[in-house]
Amino acid sequence: MTTADRQRVGIVGIPPLAVIKTLASPDIEIYDLDEPQGKINIETASPFLPRVYCGILRTVVANAVTIRPERIYIDTGAGKCDCAVHTATVLSDILPDTEIIRTRNDDKENFGTPLCKTKGDLLSRMTDITASVQTVNPYKEHPPCPATAGFWGVPPRDFSILELFPDTTHIYGWARCMENKTPDNLDLEMHFNADVPTIFFAQSFCAKTAIARHLAARHPHGLYLDCDVSAGNSARAKIQAFLELSGPVSKRS
Repeated sequence: MTTADRQRVGIVGIPPLAVIKTLASPDIEIYDLDEPQGKINIETASPFLPRVYCGILRTVVANAVTIRPERIYIDTGAGKCDCAVHTATVLSDILPDTEIIRTRNDDKENFGTPLCKTKGDLLSRMTDITASVQTVNPYKEHPPCPATAGFWGVPPRDFSILELFPDTTHIYGWARCMENKTPDNLDLEMHFNADVPTIFFAQSFCAKTAIARHLAARHPHGLYLDCDVSAGNSARAKIQAFLELSGPVSKRS
């Protein structure tokens, strides 16, 4: 079977495990619509979503109207965000030939968070975490390492900012919920380590900016940071300066 013969299915957020099990077929090609797909321009979403929507949901719409999957599963529960509810409505109207299936991920089984706590390139670990959404398999065990820095928040649209962090960075926030496969786990999302300098990140215009800034203010050595579509020089300079002043100046440590 060629790629052209496979059914194209898009996912937004983290569909329940029961949904992912039904998609585990060689006849289906899964597109994670939250992530940039090829060279699709985010401005493709401009006629359909206002610019005050976060870069992730604008990416979802740009991908969807370009790829035009046969089905899209979109999490419209507390594990994603209220804006996803309205995005699902928009997609239903502008893609009449695509079946828009609203889901709510209330899964409670804990899969663990070994990638969040092990030593290794932060960009690679975050890539593995986002890719794990498409499988129901348990993770391989990874030995934990002592943390020297923390990244709290959602996987950024611009993964390049993760290159600035040391290999001994632990991951917190919704990204940790993502690895655990429990996106609606507020206690896990709120957890942070007060003993390590931590950047609290959210996409600009995302509702999570409120809790990111709140937790950063509570942390004894935290920095609140938000970025829109891509991280500019100012955001990168803030990350570099914060980490250098905090101690972990080397990416390889």
